[in-house]
Amino acid sequence: MIRGLVIREARAEDAAAIRSLLDAAFGGDGEGRLVERLRAEGDVVLELVATHEGELVGELLFSRLRVAGDDGAFDAVALAPLAVIPGSQRTGIGRALVEHAHPVLQARGERLSIVLGEPEYYARFGYSRDRATGFDSDYQGDYLQALAWGEAPASGRLVYAPAFAAL
Repeated sequence: MIRGLVIREARAEDAAAIRSLLDAAFGGDGEGRLVERLRAEGDVVLELVATHEGELVGELLFSRLRVAGDDGAFDAVALAPLAVIPGSQRTGIGRALVEHAHPVLQARGERLSIVLGEPEYYARFGYSRDRATGFDSDYQGDYLQALAWGEAPASGRLVYAPAFAAL
């Protein structure tokens, strides 16, 4: 982990730096457009940034996700994106962001998080493929994983924020 890393909630004045970081980390503008649209449509549940010596070096966003089932809809969150500036990847910044976010989400009453990502990476935070197999999703497959904090549905249709359809 980088000494002196600061993790805090994103602020409006971070928007341009976050966009630059996302474009650099993902090699294109898709994730940057996604984040901007999630913000504009009010679907952001939690957005964190990591800074080091005043420079923004990481970003993590959780958006509203709904699980539609026979008993109605259940609010959950979707982790996407998680990004670290090139040159600082594999230094623990991503891990620090996720580990900081989970207790915040739990304290706010969230009980289920879904991620579409590398199973080996996200397993270290408790996400599992087995926990996600009961969900119906446009993204169903080996990379769809879930993490529950307490009682949460294990099946139903995952309904992502509309911004994801534009990817």
